[in-house]
Amino acid sequence: MAQVELKNVNKSFGQTKVIKDVHLSIEKGEFVVFVGPSGCGKSTLLRLIAGLENLSDGKIIIADRPVMDLPPSERGIAMVFQSYALYPHMSVFQNMAFSLSLQKFSKAEIRTRVEAAAKILQMEHLLDRRPAALSGGQRQRVAIGRAIVRNPDVFLFDEPLSNLDAALRHDTRVEIAKLHKQLDATTIYVTHDQVEAMTLADKIVVLRDGEVMQVGSPMDLFNSPDNEFVAGFLGSPQMNFFDGSLSKVARNGSSGSFKGQGFETGDIRLTTQQKNTNDPVRLGIRPQHLQINEKGNLAGQVTLVEKLGTETVVELITENGTPFRYAAAETPDIAIGDNLKFEFESRRAHLF
Repeated sequence: MAQVELKNVNKSFGQTKVIKDVHLSIEKGEFVVFVGPSGCGKSTLLRLIAGLENLSDGKIIIADRPVMDLPPSERGIAMVFQSYALYPHMSVFQNMAFSLSLQKFSKAEIRTRVEAAAKILQMEHLLDRRPAALSGGQRQRVAIGRAIVRNPDVFLFDEPLSNLDAALRHDTRVEIAKLHKQLDATTIYVTHDQVEAMTLADKIVVLRDGEVMQVGSPMDLFNSPDNEFVAGFLGSPQMNFFDGSLSKVARNGSSGSFKGQGFETGDIRLTTQQKNTNDPVRLGIRPQHLQINEKGNLAGQVTLVEKLGTETVVELITENGTPFRYAAAETPDIAIGDNLKFEFESRRAHLF
């Protein structure tokens, strides 16, 4: 039985429907990430699960209990917000213990739980400090510790790393991943950052305009996107797209081509068996899957070269005005204004 089930979940604000017929099952112990651009409904969906927003329609079931009519405190969840939401006049210990005090736990039980959580988060030495004396990463760990002490059925994270700088985001992301493995807790995590989604998730839920675009493991979504939106959202730099149509051109056996019906644009030509003749389609190919080759059928002029140390990203434009990118682990001798040709393996290409 799934730990969390969403059945026909809908949410409207007035006449605006922001969550549309969401069906989703989250298994016990899974780390599920809701990802999508700003305004896609991911935080609203999380707040519906938490009970901070009321459903317009549908069912939410947590640990085999329908929770639509239950307040947040009775849903078996603990939530970590984007803002740390710590009480400034309380110590770390008091912040972590506060919810347990409200539930009338004994002082001995409270101390046991808080000290256990502090040990997991390696912050035993911080228990007497107040939030003002902590770094941003330490404050976020306090917020996570406050959730751990409640021993919930489900952890909910609403963009918890957004207020941290790049180095702290990485370190805290690693800590959250380790924490999940240690606790084996069901976790739902909201982010707009596809790197966080790819590195943390057992299962990713990609949202757009309140609808679920695709659900699957990170590499399933990366390698086999259902649509152009998912293909373009996951991956950095973003996947390249080219407009075209299928034709009867037959160029078989070379890189950048398929056997069967043909695909033509002013920029590239390849073949495939996935569509009917003359259908308008979009071809997608990731920048990392392009290979420089003087005999290639994709040509472009270099407009920008970004040397990032671990990777070089080259921006180009085709003769027809289509921008695209090439990415390489090495640092190729490329300059603005150069004209390059590329090939790619047909198995790496996607048609939408």
